Amino acid sequence: MPIRVTVWGENVHEHKNRTVAQVYPQTMHGTIAAALNGQDGITATTATLQDPDHGLTAARLAETDVLVWWGHAAHGEVQDAIVDRVCNAVWGGMGAIFLHSAHFAKPFKRLMGAPCNLTWREAGERERLWVTSRQHPIAAGLPDHFELEHEEMYGEPFGVPEPLETVFVSWFAGGEVFRSGLTYRRGAGNIFYFRPGHETYPTYHDANVQRVIANAVRWAHNPAPRIANPNDAPNVPVQSALEPITERGPRLHQDGQEGLR
Repeated sequence: MPIRVTVWGENVHEHKNRTVAQVYPQTMHGTIAAALNGQDGITATTATLQDPDHGLTAARLAETDVLVWWGHAAHGEVQDAIVDRVCNAVWGGMGAIFLHSAHFAKPFKRLMGAPCNLTWREAGERERLWVTSRQHPIAAGLPDHFELEHEEMYGEPFGVPEPLETVFVSWFAGGEVFRSGLTYRRGAGNIFYFRPGHETYPTYHDANVQRVIANAVRWAHNPAPRIANPNDAPNVPVQSALEPITERGPRLHQDGQEGLR
């Protein structure tokens, strides 16, 4: 079975900014999805902010192995109920890839439990990405480093938790550096944050960037069955204990009663 990917795009800049529309006539999410559909073993579809439920119904997420998320101008317009739905899917085993300005996306900030802040500059600088984990699957087929001639600068400190692994580090022409490829595990879900992707530059047309995203999809995919309710916190009665025990103190809860949240 192919890996089923949903590429979620905010779909705002493509319709409001002429430069973005010229760079991405198929939209940013459409360009990313088209590149993924050119890969063996991956099928990609798209969803946008403007779709009902932002295109992320419970049924759609249940059929999504890996969610790719790009957002920037309308983070605040994403409904909190959809954020809950996405995070539950990740905790249950769906993979997630957050691109560029999605460091401030509601689902990413919820999953990180951190401000996810950084320094930035929009000046079309050269970005040089260094592979810092040569044997990592996300870096498969890449040279030791590659360059993007024009990109927005992101600089440290990056207000995220310590990652499982740092796969890429970026250097910018202005002198800043940034941890630009980070992996995480939240519940049963694998998460990858990848920095490049400013909307006015042709970053997602770059072959190396496309390879990183495809590699990340394969890495993030969890083939195990999805955990149906990752928030479940069952009350286990005394008689169900694996070893015989005797109740020895006063109770606040009765058997079968849900815990307080």
